[in-house]
Amino acid sequence: MVSDAVALLVADVFEAAGALRRLGENTAQAEGLTQARWQVLSVVSEQPLTVPQAARRLGVSRQNVQRVANDLTAGELAAFTANPDHRGSPLLTLTPRGEEALAKVTERAAALHRTLFAALSEEEIQATRASLRRLLGEIDRHEGSPGRR
Repeated sequence: MVSDAVALLVADVFEAAGALRRLGENTAQAEGLTQARWQVLSVVSEQPLTVPQAARRLGVSRQNVQRVANDLTAGELAAFTANPDHRGSPLLTLTPRGEEALAKVTERAAALHRTLFAALSEEEIQATRASLRRLLGEIDRHEGSPGRR
């Protein structure tokens, strides 16, 4: 039987995730982006990725990332480049305009995070993160993909 504390924790995690998504959407919108575009820009900022690779990293469907990638390329925030490893699956990379947009939205988010988390100590933040990472590891184990995270 699931304890009341566990059920309440799950509800709190879902509520926090929803609130953070709303804040993320508002943050992205302030810079002329959507949260989905922000996420795709961010995931390909470290290194160019194929659409399927980006989708796996984000945990969403390939079709969803393809739609967002097409929007980003139409807005000249990203571009498809040749993939030397697979001619049929180009790499999505940031353009200078995309790098600038990502930097702006990332700084806006960092300022918001500094405000939001000012009331929590570094120890509280680290402890919460450690607990969430352990929970995610257990979810991975349960789903049959241990060590995914």
